[in-house]
Amino acid sequence: MPKEDNPNGGNFRLPDPALVSRTMADVAERGQRIVQDFLKRQADGGPSDSLNLGAAFFEMTKRLMANPAGLMHAQMGFWQDYMTLWQNTARRMMGQPIEAVIAEDQKDKRFKDDAWRENEVFDFIKQSYLLSARYMQGMAASAQGLDEKQAQKVDFYTRQFVDALSPTNFVMTNPEVLRRTAETGGENLLKGLSNLLSDLERGKGNLQISMVDRSKFAVGENIAVTPGAVVYQNELMQLIQYTPTTDKVLKRPLLILPPWINKYYILDLRPKNSFIRWAVEQGHTVFICSWVNPDEALGDRGFDDYMRLGPYAALDAIEAATGEKAVNAIGYCLGGTLLAATLSHMTAKRDTRIKSATFFTTMVDFEEAGELSVFIDEEQLNALEEKMAKKGFLEGSEMAGTFNMLRANDLIWSFVVNNYLLGQEPFPFDLLYWNSDSTRMPAKMHSFYLRRMYQQNDLVKPGVIELLGEKIELQKIKLPTYMLSTREDHIAPWKSTYRATQIYQGPIRFVLAASGHIAGVVNPPDAGKYSHWVGDTLPEQPDTWLEGATELAGSWWPDWQRWISGQDKTQVPARTPGDGKLAVIEPAPGAYVKVMAHD
Repeated sequence: MPKEDNPNGGNFRLPDPALVSRTMADVAERGQRIVQDFLKRQADGGPSDSLNLGAAFFEMTKRLMANPAGLMHAQMGFWQDYMTLWQNTARRMMGQPIEAVIAEDQKDKRFKDDAWRENEVFDFIKQSYLLSARYMQGMAASAQGLDEKQAQKVDFYTRQFVDALSPTNFVMTNPEVLRRTAETGGENLLKGLSNLLSDLERGKGNLQISMVDRSKFAVGENIAVTPGAVVYQNELMQLIQYTPTTDKVLKRPLLILPPWINKYYILDLRPKNSFIRWAVEQGHTVFICSWVNPDEALGDRGFDDYMRLGPYAALDAIEAATGEKAVNAIGYCLGGTLLAATLSHMTAKRDTRIKSATFFTTMVDFEEAGELSVFIDEEQLNALEEKMAKKGFLEGSEMAGTFNMLRANDLIWSFVVNNYLLGQEPFPFDLLYWNSDSTRMPAKMHSFYLRRMYQQNDLVKPGVIELLGEKIELQKIKLPTYMLSTREDHIAPWKSTYRATQIYQGPIRFVLAASGHIAGVVNPPDAGKYSHWVGDTLPEQPDTWLEGATELAGSWWPDWQRWISGQDKTQVPARTPGDGKLAVIEPAPGAYVKVMAHD
């Protein structure tokens, strides 16, 4: 490949003319198809503010203008910092030692390239951005008189805007991208353009950023491979029973209710980090609900249908498969919310088959539901329900996009830089493959969940919600309960999940794991990674609990195993799928989990 001398002494590759020609011809052809498809889908409606951002930011601006002195003070502070940065940069260029006006957070991976510190120009760009970001977020936070929902929305979307403007997201202000462009003669940008078009094609005109090399994974082949079999199924779920690996097992089977916002195999990614495989090795007869990826035919299924065809159907099937009525149950996230509602319903019916309950990162009190509340107001819910009414479900990509916005730098912008600016393929990472394998949500169920729980917080109000003919009262749940929350959870904030300790009436063990909603849960002992906190008392305030808690190194899994086995240590000969009254339908992981959201 020909090279030219750089006046500064380096060498730049010239782009391959044939590659450029082929790429641009491909861009023209694919781009035309994408635009035509996008315009066709937009023809039935114009632009709208379904997020209701206009009103929130207008109110913020009005409040700021009502305090001109405060506004002037903030602006003067910003410009003084900026002038100091100019002066410091000039002094640094003359060889004088200086201190940074503002420094990035040490956890901020965007500025990991050494040039952001060693090169005066890029250090100036970085600090200019950080000063501007601090100013914009400070102004948004200083607006007095906004109601809590408006303030939260303004803060969230200001942060989204600030993240989008990061100099790392642009070719000319990212040293790593400039270096790669020089080394490849711009071929990285051509490859990045091709990656961008592929993502637009996959999203049919909407950008669906590739986070992972999908070709490296296949469900049932190198993920979700713990041996077992589907022994029961209905229209909403397949029940998987796993093959034992011990001669003896605990008498009580273990039922896991994962969320149906995602797929169950987050608990069975690879053998080395599979909670399911580990639980089987500890002597549990494990059953799990693998939820269907619903289409328009299931649009009228509600939360009560998930209760009836989920845990209730599973309990009947487990009894048929093992002869056991008594089970231990785990609910994860939305699956835990369903478990809590089911336990209340069972209490009202005097059904005592579930003997202990474990909740992974589960909210039942949604008063302070974290940043997901930004997406819950009347205007947004109306727009969402109108959209779901057309198909009978919410597209999986929309749910995934919402969750990704909670960690935009990690789950959006880092891939923009890697895929489109550096022209690289995404990495083959099992967790990100699962994250991109999104699921749809039935319209009726999803509307109920968002309105009755997130918007109105009805689940925690005794007798306000009725399911399958019974009023739900979580305060009457008296089972032994194990609650796991995670300290950096953006989806189910741990202080909100902790509220359940003051609701349930039985003996409760609360454990707080380090890291977030996924990594804090999927933390096998052999990894030796995140720590966890335990405490002996359950004060009303979560901060008080944490002050008195003890931090322990490593995974919480062994702590849970000691707790769950302590509920009933009785053992019986191991049970193999198909040995009982239920015949094997098909090998695990079954057919339901393999249905993709775009199928």
